Amino acid sequence: MSDTMDTYALLGADGQPYRSSAKGKWGGHRGSKIYGRLDCPAALRAIACGGYVKHRVFFADEATAVAAGFRPCCACCKDRYQRWKTAREEGRP
Repeated sequence: MSDTMDTYALLGADGQPYRSSAKGKWGGHRGSKIYGRLDCPAALRAIACGGYVKHRVFFADEATAVAAGFRPCCACCKDRYQRWKTAREEGRP
């Protein structure tokens, strides 16, 4: 039995990485500042084509992704994306 515990690199609400004993529940792309589900078809396609991985980040929860300045993915979070887009068009945060 190993004395070391697996840890995962997550991004905090301040946008800074930290180590966690729990896996992230949401993924994101640092460059585009988009977050989504870990099984997002668009992200999985990008990963399969050799892209995305070096810019991928993980979040403990959705609230942390939003607090870090990321927006919802339009492919896997359509309802959240539409609310975000409407709020932005109306000048709301």
